[in-house]
Amino acid sequence: METATKLKDLTVEEFKTLISDTMRESLEDILEDFTALSSKEYLTSIREAREDYKYGRVKSLEEIDV
Repeated sequence: METATKLKDLTVEEFKTLISDTMRESLEDILEDFTALSSKEYLTSIREAREDYKYGRVKSLEEIDV
């Protein structure tokens, strides 16, 4: 079982690394979302997927042969 680390137990450098890593991940996620939403093909695929779901054109996990 993993033990939780309290903020007060971190060194300044560990805290800086934690903040830096968190910010980097967040910015990467934002950039990825922005890039995806700027793509007409991506937006079209989302629209089509939602329509398929709405009309029951979906498969359960059990039906997918991976």
